[in-house]
Amino acid sequence: MTQFNPYLVFNGDCAAAMRFYERVLGGKLNLMTHADGPAAGKVPPADAHRVMHAHLAFDGGVLMASDAMSSQPASPMRGFSLALTCPTAAEARRVFDALAEGGKVNVPLQKTFWAEAWGQLFDRFGTPWMVNGGMTM
Repeated sequence: MTQFNPYLVFNGDCAAAMRFYERVLGGKLNLMTHADGPAAGKVPPADAHRVMHAHLAFDGGVLMASDAMSSQPASPMRGFSLALTCPTAAEARRVFDALAEGGKVNVPLQKTFWAEAWGQLFDRFGTPWMVNGGMTM
């Protein structure tokens, strides 16, 4: 079966972001730094603590990420959103509020013609999210 999984790139805060997403979304996080990876001796010391690969498997999806090398920083995340669909409006509210803490809400969670709850935000790590809950279509 073919799968489509988002892969995010951070600038040194991947571990914190992925641990935050694990707390909000649940699931199991596997995380490897460059210091723990197969090329540990070839990585500049300044990048050893950066995440080489992170994999969060949660109910309904997989989110992967890494840190860019400090010599080649990643651009800010723009032009897309991670769309998350929760089974109920109450669960959407819980997730939306958790993701919004320290971030920026673009569209507050509200009822739409396709869902009991929908909203848009950038979390504190700069990741854009659209949260749906209680789908009506």
